[in-house]
Amino acid sequence: MVTDIAALDLTDDEYTVVQSLIRNKYKATDADGNVVLRGKQKMLKMKEEFPFTDGDGNPAFTVKAGGILDIAGDYTLTDDKTDEPVVVLDENYSIFTDQWKIRDPDTEALIAEIESQSTLVSVLRHFIGVAGLIPHAYEITDADGDHVGTIDGKFSLKDTYDVTIDDDSDVPKEAVVAAAMVVDAIEGN
Repeated sequence: MVTDIAALDLTDDEYTVVQSLIRNKYKATDADGNVVLRGKQKMLKMKEEFPFTDGDGNPAFTVKAGGILDIAGDYTLTDDKTDEPVVVLDENYSIFTDQWKIRDPDTEALIAEIESQSTLVSVLRHFIGVAGLIPHAYEITDADGDHVGTIDGKFSLKDTYDVTIDDDSDVPKEAVVAAAMVVDAIEGN
């Protein structure tokens, strides 16, 4: 069963995620431009780790890698207030597509998928490394394969994504917005 994140209440349908110029540090703003979430990749850790805070800087949740080398591994999103896992983000490694699954941490049931909308961009990123210059676009679908929303990259000096959840579904918005940041950092976009 997916639980809410105690420190967050994301109610908008659109968010903008922006990466800083220097390192894998992100902020998400709502439709009114208010910062609702901040996250950063901790450097020099044996396992990937991303602590997130709410708009006021209070700890909200942490995303941690399941293993040291996570080529196609899992990342658990844990509520900082309750210390309970909320969802697991699974990377399905492929050179032809960037695909992530959001799963229930207890039952492992699929909640949603985030998949690159361009095979060409995925292949270029894996073989040539130039895809960082091309904005990425992802589709978000629920467990039944129905459209939930999109993550659309924008041309910018900083990695910038518009995250839209345009279907009133059971997919947790917090997990989708966090996934947009984690996917960008892990994929090296």
